[in-house]
Amino acid sequence: MIILDGTIVTVAQPAIQHDLGFTDTGLSWVMNAYQIPFAGLLLLAGRLGDLLGRKRVYLAGLALFAAASALCGLAGSAGMLIAARFVQGAGGALVSAVALGMIVTLFPDPAERGRAIGVFSFVGAAGASLGMVLGGVLTQLLNWHWIFLVNLPIALAAGLPAVRLLDREAGQGLREGADALGAVLVTAGLMLGVYTIVGTGSHGWGSAHTLGFGAAALVLLAGFLLRQARAARPLLPLRLFRSRATSGANLVQLLMIAAMFGFQVLIALHLQEVLGWSPARTGFGMLPTGLAIGAVSLGLSARLIRTLGTYRVLLVGIGMLVLSLAYLTRMPQHASYPVDVLPALLLIAGGGLAMPALAGLAMRDATPADSGVASGLFNTSQTVASALGVAVLGTLAAGRAAHSRAAGHPAARALADGHRLAFGVAAVLLALAFAAAAVLLRERRAAAAEPVALAA
Repeated sequence: MIILDGTIVTVAQPAIQHDLGFTDTGLSWVMNAYQIPFAGLLLLAGRLGDLLGRKRVYLAGLALFAAASALCGLAGSAGMLIAARFVQGAGGALVSAVALGMIVTLFPDPAERGRAIGVFSFVGAAGASLGMVLGGVLTQLLNWHWIFLVNLPIALAAGLPAVRLLDREAGQGLREGADALGAVLVTAGLMLGVYTIVGTGSHGWGSAHTLGFGAAALVLLAGFLLRQARAARPLLPLRLFRSRATSGANLVQLLMIAAMFGFQVLIALHLQEVLGWSPARTGFGMLPTGLAIGAVSLGLSARLIRTLGTYRVLLVGIGMLVLSLAYLTRMPQHASYPVDVLPALLLIAGGGLAMPALAGLAMRDATPADSGVASGLFNTSQTVASALGVAVLGTLAAGRAAHSRAAGHPAARALADGHRLAFGVAAVLLALAFAAAAVLLRERRAAAAEPVALAA
């Protein structure tokens, strides 16, 4: 549901803009109002899970998310929708920050944990693919309000089993402290940073607005790191970064998700604005991506990780993603879906190999006491990367499209030119992710051999 809500809006944006009177610039806030609090609150939410108990924080976030979804569905003005989306992002942060930490706690055995993380990645892929399909179908058959109201039965279906099946954890207690000053610094810094990134589309990268707010965000984040180095009970223990696996996995994810989330938004726009597809057809056209990722993450990833090792599986997965985005750079204006689009969507299955491997590496060295904040860190890097990818790739695509139109090319040709440039830059980001993984995440010989021995 949390991931679905990030993608379900993509296909419905034209309808929302028409009904609520959003400007082209203002429309981006339908997505940004969700991403900013989501990114800013993840670390605090993860720490609250460690202090108060992950089940309690998970259920509170689920209830907040459902209530905000109802407000989004009933919104009759642009301001009401943006405000409700902001609350939705806060609820999503509470849920996401503790989910991976709960998996680590519930499945201490490495083999079982690998399978559980594979299921976790499958659920994420299912949410992404369902978001595209549901967004298109509900918008076309009913109206855009239902893309938010559909969250209510999903929240109920997630909450009731959680109440019954998950053991209540006492947590460390608030007396251990949540580092209030650190929480204020990182939340303000991340929110301001994401706000700056997503605002580059309208203000530009070299504007006073971007440079000023970007500098302020960096100062806040630097203050947060200084605070964490000195605090008795830090919100984000810097010792986590001593783990090469944790640091490397978060860096690789930053590059990979920036490329993939930007691709996801742009390919949906390309199918509608260049190829002239309807919202529903666009949703179904994107379905092979989610199905391929889901099938690989659920059926193959854990088995391959046990047999070949996390490092090799990660490199294969990222390599497939590089090929996918590189293939899209050759897409003609009048593209054939089976020839020019579908092969790239199927190669995205590499994400089903890469993401479980990255999640396992990011959480491998986390202790039970730190699993919540380690999960929050992993989700924070993912969310910041999503905002960065959309801002950078979207800005590059818009700039190339404007240049192409100025040269006298028709609108569809100009958009296609912009999207091809963005896909090329995304391929470069993925190549950098491959290089970072190859250097930083190489396993020691004994560690790399262990999965093969277990499989034997």
